Amino acid sequence: MTSKERFKRACNYTTPDRPPINTMFGQSIVWEKLYRHYDIDVPGGFPAHNASGTRFCGFGEKPHEQFMRRVGQDFRSVGPAYNGPPEKINEDGTWVDMWGTTYKWEPFNDGFYETAVGLPFANIERIEELEKFPFPSVDWYDYDTIPQVCEKHKEYALITGGPGQLDFINGVAFGRGVEQVLVDIACEDPVYLFLIKKRFEFFYEHTKRILEKAQGAIDIVHVGEDLGTQQGPIINPTVFEKIHVPYYKKFFDMAHSYGAKTSMHSCGSIREFIPILINAGLDILDVVQVDAVNMDLKGLFNDYYKKLMFSGTISVQTLLPKASPDEIRDTIIETRRMFKDGGIILGPCNIMQVDMPMENFDAMIEAIKTPI
Repeated sequence: MTSKERFKRACNYTTPDRPPINTMFGQSIVWEKLYRHYDIDVPGGFPAHNASGTRFCGFGEKPHEQFMRRVGQDFRSVGPAYNGPPEKINEDGTWVDMWGTTYKWEPFNDGFYETAVGLPFANIERIEELEKFPFPSVDWYDYDTIPQVCEKHKEYALITGGPGQLDFINGVAFGRGVEQVLVDIACEDPVYLFLIKKRFEFFYEHTKRILEKAQGAIDIVHVGEDLGTQQGPIINPTVFEKIHVPYYKKFFDMAHSYGAKTSMHSCGSIREFIPILINAGLDILDVVQVDAVNMDLKGLFNDYYKKLMFSGTISVQTLLPKASPDEIRDTIIETRRMFKDGGIILGPCNIMQVDMPMENFDAMIEAIKTPI
């Protein structure tokens, strides 16, 4: 069974040979440990762990493809070649993303986390102040490269987008500040509404061009929106439905028109949003942070099985870093038996952390792939 066939069976609840293994993200320190653990050469000259830029998806295309094949990862990412302005890297090691936000790595618990330190929209009070702001353009990309990428990975389930796509609350907060964005949402501030419209327009057209070139080859369009804290919703679901959901519905409708499933990354306790997201056209809920309040997988299965697929579910807070290999295997086998006919994609429920023992990673992969 190919990875693409496995994914389609999971979607159709027609009993795949095993659950698909989702796309994995990890800190660069984690990737270095995993590569060495699997006897994969770490490329010479790879950046220091606190160098500018983000490397949550591994070191280089060739070694990471080797890793993905070794563990049986079933998804491959599809995106256009970038021909836009080069990334700006400052003398102090900070860097600037395409939305104008400046970042640096901050150390925490033996790892490094990208932290916004230059917020271009923090002091904007009127839309007119943004008239000359250099927002990103879809013309910075060469979409003619898409068919070649799709053909190269045609045996795999193909995904485009990522957690930072759309990502209105979190994405705008990187450039405006979390507290200000929460006030913006409560007050329906015109500046915030303008910024989320700009994000929607860019990502809608960007994704549409990718899907047009892919001609039906892409299986999943992935977006993100962190809607929950560990304890509950970060904003009122009714407010989310009013301000953000019209954009998501239009985006999901577009993705469906090209035959793709829709997937949303969202951390935290988001159970109250699930009916809203299903009505908007969401097919797959990604990460499923089972340690958060009201996010126990059995309860989600009972309420939403065959209404919504789940992706992730393997805790990076408790299970992977703290459990024994046997406990990890038992938990995953129990999940597989619960979702024996499909409806689940398994893997870490967020970015893999530096406190994850390698034997626990091995136990996770073994339990996903072992016949039951």
